[in-house]
Amino acid sequence: MYQRILVPVDDSETSAAAVREATRFACEQKAVIRLVHVIDLAQFAWSANEFLDVPQLQEALRKSGRQLLERHAEALREAGLNPEQDLLEAWGGNMAQTIVDEANKWKAELIAMGTHGFGGLTHLLLGSVAEGVMRATTVPILLVRTPNNAK
Repeated sequence: MYQRILVPVDDSETSAAAVREATRFACEQKAVIRLVHVIDLAQFAWSANEFLDVPQLQEALRKSGRQLLERHAEALREAGLNPEQDLLEAWGGNMAQTIVDEANKWKAELIAMGTHGFGGLTHLLLGSVAEGVMRATTVPILLVRTPNNAK
C-alpha cells in the first residue's frame, strides 16, 4: 500500500513512537523509510551574535541532527530495514513547509510523524509542525501520539 514513508524526527518520545509505527508499516509492506530532521540555522543568527560563535553553533546543530538521525536509523536497521536519512536545513523558514517540500521531492506516499497534541496557550505559543504539514500537503499523514500525551 505505502511503499515510500517519510518520517520527520526530533528528539521526542512522540517522534520515537512515529518511527515505531513507520517501522511496523514498512516491515508489513516492504516499504522504504526516509528519516529527515530539520534544523533552523537562523535561530542563533539574529540574537546575541556578537557574543556567540554562530558558525560553531550551527555546526553543533548539524552534528546533533546527524546523531539523532543515526540513532533512529539504527533502530530501523535492527528491525531489518535499510532506511534513508537526510538532514534538512531551513533558514528562518517554515519547518513544516521544509518537510512538505521534501515529501514532494522524494515522492513520499505517507508521512508518519509524532505530534505532542498541545492545545490552548501552549499550542498558540509553540505552534505545531505536524499541523503545518497537515495543512500544506496532499500526501496522507499518520500522526502518532504517545499514551502520556493523549487526552
